[in-house]
Amino acid sequence: MKNMKETLKELTWIFRSKSHRMGVILDDFFHGIHLGFITRMPGWLKAIFYLVPAMTLLAIFTFYPIFNSFLISFYTGYNIQRGDFIGYTLIGNYQRVLQHANFGQAVYNTAMIVFISVPITIVVGLLIAVALNSIKPLRGFYQSIFFLPYVTNSIAIGLVFAFMFKGNQNDLTNLGLVNQVLEWIGLDPIVWIGAGARYWTALSVILVYTVWNGLAFKIIVFLAGIQGIDKQYYQAAQIDGANKSKSFYRITVPMISPMIFYILITSVIGGFKTYSSVVAIIGVTGVITTGATGTINLKTIVFYIYDYIALAGQDGLMSLASAAAIILFGIILFFTIFQLQIGKRRVHY
Repeated sequence: MKNMKETLKELTWIFRSKSHRMGVILDDFFHGIHLGFITRMPGWLKAIFYLVPAMTLLAIFTFYPIFNSFLISFYTGYNIQRGDFIGYTLIGNYQRVLQHANFGQAVYNTAMIVFISVPITIVVGLLIAVALNSIKPLRGFYQSIFFLPYVTNSIAIGLVFAFMFKGNQNDLTNLGLVNQVLEWIGLDPIVWIGAGARYWTALSVILVYTVWNGLAFKIIVFLAGIQGIDKQYYQAAQIDGANKSKSFYRITVPMISPMIFYILITSVIGGFKTYSSVVAIIGVTGVITTGATGTINLKTIVFYIYDYIALAGQDGLMSLASAAAIILFGIILFFTIFQLQIGKRRVHY
């Protein structure tokens, strides 16, 4: 512990020394180009000056696209290739999107992914982080293993999952790994995503992929938070006779509640933007045409938007894509504000 504190002090001193040196270099640079007044500006004005490059990039690549999408959603007959439109409508494009059957199914699919996968991922990630924190041998190795999905291409992982769950009602001899395991334990193979699949079997594959792929980042964040908890809290709890489960609920969870809150918000936002997992597992159409009960539509809201963008050369479709994107923006904004209000009462800083 002593060596760790000395190392942190040394790193802090090095950072402050480098920062001071960089400040001196910047002062000399501004004086050399006759802009020395910048170094004499008040702190708040300096902050604005240094934020200008970042704010410029945000304005170009974030704020302007949002504003432009909002504007295009009011056009009628807009064609992105010609850059012209027929007229304006206030809510016409929004009505068409909301009344479209495929959009309703996309909202339902996305909601199922968000409200099922996010809680499971957070709970499983927290439990794994607690388990990793309690072991010492090979801790770094296990952390690396759990972090691998975060740095692996999501499409590649999705293709692996599609291969693991392959098998259809017309060919139960060429089974994926999951069905082979089911056969080994004496169960009948399940048609997951092939011909003869059902809605919930196909969606369950997407959910398993989403949970597994989302664990990596959550485990690292939770583990960092747990390792930052002062051990005196646990020692005091042991003296009072608290067992491990009580220590977990009364100490660990409240102390890392800001991390849990952060993960919850980012996970909900990421869940509503689900797209690549459906493409990799189901296919570029997002539809299983030979399901057990007919066609199974597994498109998400982002998938629905991309379908319209792919046809943006046709009059009016880009406006529908923009309207759907603004609706998605509104949904995410609503849930984010709702979580922020809950977090004010539940999160301990």
